[in-house]
Formats: sequence, structure tokens, C-alpha cells
Amino acid sequence: MANPPQPKVIFLDAVGTLFGVSGSVGDIYAQLAQHHGITADPATLNQAFFRAFRAAPAMTFPGSDPATIPEQEYLWWRVIAQQTFSSAGVLDRFVDFDSFFADLYAHFAGPEPWVLYPDVPPALERWRRRGITLGVISNFDTRLYQVLDELALTSYFSSITLSSEAGAAKPDALIFATALQKHGYEASQAWHLGDSKTEDLEGANAAGLHGILVKRQGD
Repeated sequence: MANPPQPKVIFLDAVGTLFGVSGSVGDIYAQLAQHHGITADPATLNQAFFRAFRAAPAMTFPGSDPATIPEQEYLWWRVIAQQTFSSAGVLDRFVDFDSFFADLYAHFAGPEPWVLYPDVPPALERWRRRGITLGVISNFDTRLYQVLDELALTSYFSSITLSSEAGAAKPDALIFATALQKHGYEASQAWHLGDSKTEDLEGANAAGLHGILVKRQGD
């Protein structure tokens, strides 16, 4: 099969594609819980987190006032964290879970929990030199704006499209259409790269874009 022509725009997923979690989510949850006097097994927390995360509804708030979205995201993640520690059997040990969760949520908005994949900046530079417009399409929340700043990635991207702001999450075609509309390009003129077969590869292809699956170590 012939390679598709050079795209006008390349969209990229964020977590798992541009950058990943340093260590594991369970490690980070356990470390921050320790600061609040709670000892919990990182591996147990990690398993509990992914069970809760996979069972959660999509982080979409269609029809919401944009000003309320950060609060809704916060509450969405609070449920995940609460279920994680409940499943691990340690939720009742917290004296002030709200205070702990505020610290946890703020931590993931900074650079400390994340590791930038070393192949990302050279690839972004190469595409930019070729005159290709770059954008992000992510099911992450509005903290992504700060994370991209902290990792010195913001300047590469002409658009950032989030599920919570678009009212639709990958693999829904609406989030891809929303991103395309920001640039005025047709789906056939766009590529989308991501690490999820369902959300990124199949979602993009179904929406008419050229989906490309990114394989990271451990995938």
C-alpha cells in the first residue's frame, strides 16, 4: 500500500504518546498518601486505579458552561481516587481525604509525575520544518495546558482539543471533527498519532483521518 501524501495537519494524543507517567500511578498515589500519613501498597493502588479508570464514564460534559468544566473534571477525578483507595482498603484511614486529593490533583498538573519521551521533540521539530501544522487531541483534562507548558511543548501546537471541552471523547468522531474545524482542513488531510488502538488508531480511521498507532515500551 502506498504511503498517504504529506498531511496538512498532524494531531497527537498526549499521555502515552508525547509523555508518560514517571514510574506508575500507584507509586505516585502511594508517595503522596504517605505524606498524609497513609501507608498503601503501590502495586495494589495501581491495579485499583486502572480498574476504577476503565469503569468510569467518559470525561465529557456536553452542554456545560465552559467556566464549570475545571470543577467537573476535579470531581470526576476525585471519584476515581476515592474508588482507588476504597478498593485498596485504606480509604477509611484518611483524616482529611479532600485535603489529600487537592494535593494529588495539583501534583499531576506539574512536571514531576511526567516523563517526556525523548523521540518527541525531534519529531515535532521535523514536522514543523516541513510546514505541517500540529495539534493535540486528548481525553485528558484542562491540566494538560499546564503540563504541556511545563514540558516545553506548547509552542509546537496550533490547537489543543480536549474531551472535556469538546463534549466528546475519543474514539467519538465528534472530537476529531472539532479539532479539524479549528484548522479548516478535511479529515483526509490529517493524521492522528496515539498509543490506543481503539481510541486513536480506530477512532481516527473511522472519522476519516489517517490513524497511526504509537508503540511505546511496555505496551
